Amino acid sequence: MKVLDLLCPLDHAFEGWFASEEDFHDQLARGLIQCPMCGSAQVRKGLSAPRLNLRSALPDAGDRQGAEPAGFAADTPPQALQAAWLALAREIVANTEDVGSQFASLARRMHHGEAQPRGIRGQATPQETADLLNEGIAVLPLPLPLAAKEPLQ
Repeated sequence: MKVLDLLCPLDHAFEGWFASEEDFHDQLARGLIQCPMCGSAQVRKGLSAPRLNLRSALPDAGDRQGAEPAGFAADTPPQALQAAWLALAREIVANTEDVGSQFASLARRMHHGEAQPRGIRGQATPQETADLLNEGIAVLPLPLPLAAKEPLQ
């Protein structure tokens, strides 16, 4: 099994597991590899470090009591931010209904009490989004990565 660190043109970093180097190149040529953040199929290999099991070098959980909870500081690694964003996107997908191109009309109907309020997501043009916001309807343009919409293999 070959584990590769991959990058898209926007430098989103992610891992790919392949049976061999040839398998990686075959999947890449067929467009089967996509960035889980932006969906780009323009993927390149990054530098990979060997994987070392350093678990025995970590302190016991008891030694870490009272430690500050992990947060996002200015020096938070991009991979941690990407993982958090992907987890949030999956949470949104799991807890909302995809109404597709009916988003703007359904959001408007819900706002006016003509439809049952619930969490929805879908597509709206920039003009539809601006119109909803001008009407006082709270919407959040949020491009969801393809990886949030499907289970990862």
